[in-house]
Amino acid sequence: MRTRARTRPYGLLVSLLLLGAGLLPAGAATAADNGTWAVFPTPPAGAATTGRAYFFHQGAAGTTLDDSATIINSSDRELTFRVFATDAVNTPSGGAFALLPVETKPKDVGTWVALPAETAGTVTVPAKGRKDVPFTVKVPADATPGDHVGGIVVLNTAVEGVQREGGVQVGVKRSVGARLYLRVPGPVSAGLSVEDVRVSRTAPPLPWFQDARATIAYSLVNRGNVVIEPEVAVSAEGLFGRRVLDRPARGPKPVLLPGQRMELTEPWPDAPQSDWVTVRVRAGAQTHPDLLSESEADFIAVPWPAAGALLLLAGAGAALWALRRRRRPAEAEHPLTESPLTRTH
Repeated sequence: MRTRARTRPYGLLVSLLLLGAGLLPAGAATAADNGTWAVFPTPPAGAATTGRAYFFHQGAAGTTLDDSATIINSSDRELTFRVFATDAVNTPSGGAFALLPVETKPKDVGTWVALPAETAGTVTVPAKGRKDVPFTVKVPADATPGDHVGGIVVLNTAVEGVQREGGVQVGVKRSVGARLYLRVPGPVSAGLSVEDVRVSRTAPPLPWFQDARATIAYSLVNRGNVVIEPEVAVSAEGLFGRRVLDRPARGPKPVLLPGQRMELTEPWPDAPQSDWVTVRVRAGAQTHPDLLSESEADFIAVPWPAAGALLLLAGAGAALWALRRRRRPAEAEHPLTESPLTRTH
């Protein structure tokens, strides 16, 4: 399989990332809520609700920002939580948005967040109650320009279940994360790259009586310093330029964070069964038409079960023909003669 890539990443893109807690439970576009407790930006004084679905700030390197997270306990019992800040990532497979779990140390915006001393251990919220947790974001003097994405996570300290991983029992604790986006002013650029296009294919036992199935896999990589919302178009051409697949740009795909990579797949339930095919994956962003990346890969579609059967038949025919050829010289050297005792007049 050969791969050719053509990429034109440039330009600016200002996009708000709607990040849920992927390694942690994903949050909705409003408050991050699992039905038992929720965490979201603290409403203004005197207000019961907030118009902010997430934390979004802009701060120059060396500045300090203040904000507050509100924890709501909707249950009928008192709950104790561990509150911490962490970084956001894209999960490699599928690109889901995730906040790092408590045992993984953050390296970016998660390290910039300082929670009050009283929340260093745990925070207890009464039944049907609420707790506001103020925090500060200290942007380092050497912070790089662009988008830095993380979250404020509320982890229940109680074990809510047990699951087996191999031969080990693991206690399950639930958590909810509120998304945090911070833009550091400076030179920013959007960069998107389509890479590693590949095709896996399954041929049916009865070609042309059943459909062949294929899966197109590819990687999207954000090589810029701002979040992007990619849209992907997939097409394929057979011999002589015949179009065998045409799926226009769809999306947006999961929001892709700066420096992150995600692996995506595209099912192809009626793939060609006998052809030389070029598959092309093209990605862009509707909010920035100049952002474009394209990569392609070739594969040969052969109905292997049918081809194998034909080879077996051809082999059997060749063996029979060779056997006949060997018998003919033997018959010529030893012709059958009539016995004089059996001759009749």
